[in-house]
Amino acid sequence: MKERVIFHIDVNSAFLSWEAVYRLNTLHETTDLRTIPAAVGGDEKKRRGIILAKSMSAKKFGVRTGESILEARRKCPMLTLVPANYELYKKNSQAFMDILKDYSPDVEKYSIDEAFMDMTGMGALFGEPVKAAHTIKDRIRDELGFTVNVGISSNKYLAKMASDFEKPDRVHTLFPEEIKEKMWPLPVGDLLFVGKSTVARLEVLGIRTIGELALSDAAILRKTLKKQGESIWNFANGIDFSFVHTEP
Repeated sequence: MKERVIFHIDVNSAFLSWEAVYRLNTLHETTDLRTIPAAVGGDEKKRRGIILAKSMSAKKFGVRTGESILEARRKCPMLTLVPANYELYKKNSQAFMDILKDYSPDVEKYSIDEAFMDMTGMGALFGEPVKAAHTIKDRIRDELGFTVNVGISSNKYLAKMASDFEKPDRVHTLFPEEIKEKMWPLPVGDLLFVGKSTVARLEVLGIRTIGELALSDAAILRKTLKKQGESIWNFANGIDFSFVHTEP
């Protein structure tokens, strides 16, 4: 039986990237929002709304997705803020998904800017997984003007973890045999679906890294965190049996 090959594709700073491409190519602006401290957010004149996406430059000032515009302004007074344009984002999302479907019949739209692809058995058509991932990544960049990260593994969870490694415009692998080296040294809070409150409870148990979680007693985790304890122990050990669902 062939080992499964799953890709997770994630658009880098999606809303901001899509705004930047639109403003450069359609409005013929000269400044690329991705190269300056910039963000997409709510209505600043009404003093409300949150940051929906930010540039790498804005991130260096501490601007975070989900925080209020007022908080972001305090951290970065020179922040260029643009309003959200959801019709534009839907159009870009569809174009992104259409390209993915050229490489696999099994594409799961995970969110407006993320998708899973089952690439099992596609090597004869597109080459080994890393080569195929670069082909897809580069085509999206060249045809649509924005960049993506591609994570590659044998299951969805590890592929999604891999796509969140160094950004932007990167391809990363995280196969089960790479977990100890690439994932276990990371802080336990970097594990997907582990929030701040769970981190605090794990630290009480002396668990600070993903590796310490993976090597801990699953029974103690179940007792402390109920079903979530069992789930995150599985994830820390790279265990995930979920399928790529082409229908929502």
